[in-house]
Amino acid sequence: MANVVTINRKDVIELIEQAALKLTGGNKTEAVALALRRLLDQDARAGDLFGAHKGGVRVGAGIDLTEPALDVEPDAQTGRELEH
Repeated sequence: MANVVTINRKDVIELIEQAALKLTGGNKTEAVALALRRLLDQDARAGDLFGAHKGGVRVGAGIDLTEPALDVEPDAQTGRELEH
């Protein structure tokens, strides 16, 4: 495993330096580690719709959770006036 990472792109170096000053008191290594931890956490949350417990929610056969709940067309889409 490498102990050193070399970054030569000026734009990336500037970003790391800005983040280090703002978030870690100038510690560039910790700024990079913080960013990578954040990215990994983001990816970890991209799992099941209802959380980490598979089978925690049961959906009946023939039910599509992505379809609209109402069968009627909204009045705003029909252009019809409502009588109040």
